[in-house]
Amino acid sequence: MALNLFALGKKNSPPPPNLTSDISHLSSTPTPRPKQSVQSNQSVQDIIAPSAIEVDFSHIKIDDVYIRTLFVTGYPRYVSANWLSPLINFNHSLDISMFVYPTDSKDTLEGLRHRIAEMEAEINTDIERGRIPQAATEAGLEDAKVLQSQLVKGAERFFQFSLYISISAESEKELNTTTAQVQSMLASLLIISKTSSLSMEEAFKTTLPYCKDKLLLTRNMDTTALSTTFPFTSSELSDNQGVLYGVNAHNESLVIFDRFSLENANMLILATSGAGKSFAVKLEILRSLMFDCQIIILDPENEYEMVTKSVGGNYLSFSTSSSHKINPFQIARPKESTEDEIGYKYLFLMSLLKIMIGEMNPIEEATLNRALVLTYRQKGITEDPSTHVLEPPRMEDLYRALIGMEEAVSKTLSARLERYVMGGVKGIFDQQSNIDINAPVTVFTLRDTADEIRPIVMFMILDFVWNQVRKDLRKRLLVVDEAWYLMRYEDSAKILQGFVKRARKYYFGVSIISQNVDDFLGSPYGKAIITNSALKLLLKQSSAAINQIAEVFYLSQGEKQLLLSAGVGEGIFFAGMNHVAIKIIASADEHALATSKPAEILERKKQADLQAAAEVASQTTTP
Repeated sequence: MALNLFALGKKNSPPPPNLTSDISHLSSTPTPRPKQSVQSNQSVQDIIAPSAIEVDFSHIKIDDVYIRTLFVTGYPRYVSANWLSPLINFNHSLDISMFVYPTDSKDTLEGLRHRIAEMEAEINTDIERGRIPQAATEAGLEDAKVLQSQLVKGAERFFQFSLYISISAESEKELNTTTAQVQSMLASLLIISKTSSLSMEEAFKTTLPYCKDKLLLTRNMDTTALSTTFPFTSSELSDNQGVLYGVNAHNESLVIFDRFSLENANMLILATSGAGKSFAVKLEILRSLMFDCQIIILDPENEYEMVTKSVGGNYLSFSTSSSHKINPFQIARPKESTEDEIGYKYLFLMSLLKIMIGEMNPIEEATLNRALVLTYRQKGITEDPSTHVLEPPRMEDLYRALIGMEEAVSKTLSARLERYVMGGVKGIFDQQSNIDINAPVTVFTLRDTADEIRPIVMFMILDFVWNQVRKDLRKRLLVVDEAWYLMRYEDSAKILQGFVKRARKYYFGVSIISQNVDDFLGSPYGKAIITNSALKLLLKQSSAAINQIAEVFYLSQGEKQLLLSAGVGEGIFFAGMNHVAIKIIASADEHALATSKPAEILERKKQADLQAAAEVASQTTTP
């Protein structure tokens, strides 16, 4: 690849001094040069000039090299930064020339005014005659009005731009093949290219380092569009160490990052259902284990069971019949803590109880707060840290404390709390904690938990994990799948935001996954989570949410189209201020563990059953 020229100047400007010589003196038919020794009076031009040049209809031949020049006549309506990277990174030697010609804004505005008037007249005529206006005319009118507005405000300038590509090959057959490949690649970018037929000599001169455009085949562009054609931007997005997230769709390079080396280790994954969110996270989990990273997962739908069991992790289920319990009243006892642990616990329990029994008025909140203090004091626990090692109260103790207060408000609160102590969900919230998170992977599965109480259980688990994380400092990741459950409630959204903002201090990273984009973009807590996530992964998005996504993540029109048309495991990967298009890849073994497609899971189970039956049969027939 050779990029010969990026010229900025006026049309028909003379070439620079000492570069006025060109190849026009060469014959258009082969002219052999007699062999002679280099004499001292020979010029540089005589030494470097080819022995023969042949100009044909659609190519030019210099010595034994065939060259064909293409010029670009059509461009896509919307482009993104570095959109010409497939051309720059094309796997063949190309000479590319770009020419930029500034134009006078006054003349441009006058031309735009005439053009807008013509298109409006054409549309009005079609409507008057009962015909549907041409879609291309309507789109052109819309673009012209937007450009006119930007030029008047001074936000944009106007340029004319030309692009030429010279392809070289050792044979005419190779030249034709490479030309077809280049034109096909350009067509995939919605770029229309043509061969410079009958002007091959002038076209070839245009791609020489002359700074002179001999064809003058230009296209109008504003400042923003022109800036995206600049070819020297890097589409690499990778670190020297870390986890492989996928392949860069721009140039097939690897996207590798150590999230703990960034300003924070948080990651946000947003996509529609079935776009590959959980698949991508499972791959990161498997690969992070190689770096001695402990993984904690909130799994609403048992999607991580196979990954967990394959690495010897803990799989903890929460239901009325489950033996795994978490006591939300348990107080954290991190070593050398200077925080007000009992105060934090009161605030957490007030938030939890608001989710459990609904909103409360100020009198109810004050009464419940007094009941909480009384519940802890009955167990001997006060603000004194030395009392925090005592056995904590349970939900039933709070219920009995409310009844014992013998107030109308407390009786109402106890009645609203009763279903969690004596009702159908008894056993989930009123037992002492009996679990730990010391395994390489710990999964809290909520599939057997009723949807109504699922946000409550997730909220409790987050608090339990936070207490454990603060006790023992080590590299950890927390994966919160289907986080929209928590974002529906202000109190749970607040604690999730607190996780994201404070995790960095404890060598802790949070991965938040959601398919309900509105829950994040419509919440101030969701926007804070986005702001405090150094890594972001956007996979396929719905048309209903794409405009909000584009506004929050500052996506171009081309990037919006990419997310709307993305396949499974395709999207945009953000690392800090940089982002690239990415495709998630996995080995065969990783795919088998990470897939959640029912057909593939059933097929794998079928193969496992057949293999087990074959082993039993072989053992039976063995003498």
